[in-house]
Amino acid sequence: MRWMFAFVFLFAMSSGRTLAQPADPDLVKALALERAMRKVIQQSETSIACVLVSRSDAYKEFDQGPDRTRPGKLGAFDPAAFKRNPRYLRLSAEERTHWQKLLDFSEPGHVPKSFGSGVVVGRAGLILTNYHVVQDATKIFVRLPGGLSSYADIHAADARCDLAVLKLLNPNAAPLRPIPLGDADKMERGQFILTLSNPFAAGFRDGQPSASWGILSNIRRRAPNQLKEEERIKPFQYYSTLLQTDARMHLGCSGGALLNLSGELVGLITSVAAIQGGETPGGFALPVNDAMREIIKVLTRGEEIDYGFLGVAFDPGNGDPKGGVVLKTVSKGSPARAGGLEEGDVLVGVNGQAIHDSDDVYTAIGAHLAGAKVRVHVRRNGVERIATVTLAKLYVPGKHIASSFGARPYFRGLRVDYSSLVVQQPGRPFGHIPQGVLVTDVQGGTPADRANAKIGDLITHVNGIAIATPAAFYQRVQEARGPVELSLYANGAKLVIR
Repeated sequence: MRWMFAFVFLFAMSSGRTLAQPADPDLVKALALERAMRKVIQQSETSIACVLVSRSDAYKEFDQGPDRTRPGKLGAFDPAAFKRNPRYLRLSAEERTHWQKLLDFSEPGHVPKSFGSGVVVGRAGLILTNYHVVQDATKIFVRLPGGLSSYADIHAADARCDLAVLKLLNPNAAPLRPIPLGDADKMERGQFILTLSNPFAAGFRDGQPSASWGILSNIRRRAPNQLKEEERIKPFQYYSTLLQTDARMHLGCSGGALLNLSGELVGLITSVAAIQGGETPGGFALPVNDAMREIIKVLTRGEEIDYGFLGVAFDPGNGDPKGGVVLKTVSKGSPARAGGLEEGDVLVGVNGQAIHDSDDVYTAIGAHLAGAKVRVHVRRNGVERIATVTLAKLYVPGKHIASSFGARPYFRGLRVDYSSLVVQQPGRPFGHIPQGVLVTDVQGGTPADRANAKIGDLITHVNGIAIATPAAFYQRVQEARGPVELSLYANGAKLVIR
């Protein structure tokens, strides 16, 4: 026994001396990196969603939505209403089981053909994902780690930035933990990154995301161009905006999180697998920077995105040997003209970002919102100067989904927008932008309708006071009491809305 005690004592002393010796410094660094990654995964995984999508028209046949009069209002699947439906009652037992399994996403084994990932951005159940993940959806179901699940509506969505915010319909799913937003503009090539997403809908049962890691391979990349030549307004990913990583991406990763080692969201994955329809050795992400954070804020409010418009035109590929893009046209009445820009000026930079080609102009201006003030750096006859301009609104064709009218509500049945939209309509020459606001909608049977207001009217004055922006229009009408007199651009006619 004394021998055994001595052996144990000596072994313990020896082990203590071994543990006290300095470890391999490279191993210490590797273990520290491992701990940092594990910490980010543990802190962030509850904020990552598995998004299941159906585009089936069968929901309509069983009176299960979506609401065609309200884009984005998809609703939840109601099993009780489904079983009361006349068509259901005519089905055989086998057919009833088939249709319920097909339509009811709450079944844990339900894996639809379309799926993606999402990131929590609002405690009340707001999920950020890619627009292409939920485009043309008739039903959306979201699973989160910990057993949380819910059907969802599209709160707001925009095809140009390829972003959509979903609103969970299950009140018991809240509160959620929003993921902190970082700044992709501070990222550099070679930095370690982590991804959390649901490749191939791996989290369709429990919502638990899969993790991957790698480095930031490059910045300001663009996705392969699969657009038609006539499509004038391209989505952001077709300009030099994307982050590129060597982390492997698969179908279903789109909408997932690209994270730095501080656990901040620096990019929303837009996997090339989703764009090209196959596996790829790496992937891309939309950067989360100052401009993108503003866009995300608008979508979380449920509003339409008003992209900025400068009012200049240039030939594709047009450039100046000293750097910049030569302006071919500067529209009268545009923000550019108000800032003193003229034809022949060379646009050198926007808000400190250098301009090398036409894509840089679209990226620098288009990522800012209408009403934003930007600094434009121009060169004329070898002399450089900086002008501050207030952007108007860019015309973006296609469907916009918004659940809120935001800062442009109906006023007595009438809704207005920026007059810069007039000169950007297809088939119209790029000409003079009239001062005033454009009537974009008139509700039937309202005071505006009875006053004979028409879509396309241009309003220049409210009660005799000139207005140039929607913000100015709404300020004047909200201040008014009683009848409001609106002056029209076309012929000076006046409308009185009571």
